[in-house]
Amino acid sequence: MAKKEKKKKQLKKKLLHKYRLVVLNEDTFEERYAIKLNRLNVFVLVALSGILLVSFTTILIAYTPLREYIPGYSSTSLKKKATELTYKADSLQQQLLFNDRYYASIKKVLTGDVSSAEFNRDSIIEAAKAEDIEDIFPNKEDSLLRAKADKEDKYNLFDSETNSSNFVLFPPVNGTISEGYNLEEKHFAVDVVIPETTPVKAAADGIVIFAEWTVSTGYVIILEHSNELISVYKHNGSVTKEQGDLVKAGEVIALSGNTGELSTGPHLHFELWSKGYPIDPTNFIDFQ
Repeated sequence: MAKKEKKKKQLKKKLLHKYRLVVLNEDTFEERYAIKLNRLNVFVLVALSGILLVSFTTILIAYTPLREYIPGYSSTSLKKKATELTYKADSLQQQLLFNDRYYASIKKVLTGDVSSAEFNRDSIIEAAKAEDIEDIFPNKEDSLLRAKADKEDKYNLFDSETNSSNFVLFPPVNGTISEGYNLEEKHFAVDVVIPETTPVKAAADGIVIFAEWTVSTGYVIILEHSNELISVYKHNGSVTKEQGDLVKAGEVIALSGNTGELSTGPHLHFELWSKGYPIDPTNFIDFQ
């Protein structure tokens, strides 16, 4: 025990033993600066200086652009660009998925590889009327909003949405039906016999979503209308519209012909699709 106490005293004496640090003029040996120190003070001073230096360096690297010059750290602009590219890639992936689904549905329309459903014109009209006569009791705020919207619609430059019960289809051509709509044979169309170069007209207002040549059906043009309706015109001799064109009901969109491997003579192969299901065009259009 005595030896341990003796060692402690010696250590304490060494740590607290005072020294004098003197700065002299080299030529005149004049004392310019002097400070009293001991080993403990020097150790504490060095430790504090090291901690401050590490802290300052850490802050400098973390919160200033200088960290970009240190190997292993990526630049802020590079991270920003990488984030933007990630969002763009995700958006493109979603758009590609949407386009794939859209083109798949168009392919089904062209090939007829879909399930069918029966639609009746009278039932559609009755359902639309039933929706229109539902009892609705709007509150005061809703009534004011409706009145404001009605007032704005008076000066609307665009056509307002028409009721599905008032939706009328225009006959694309007039002629004799050589083959009618047949679900069992998967003939989801009517074939109307007409001379070549007869004008083929749009069945309703819409937009051209497909206007190309196909090996089996020749020149094909497809229109998308309101109320989720699609009309298809096949075996044309030529088309007068391009994809993306807006057309009006009765406007000429093609000239009839006898094109495609499946054609057996000059005629128009006309299809109607409602919400992805084929329907009998003769229920809505008189071709005579």
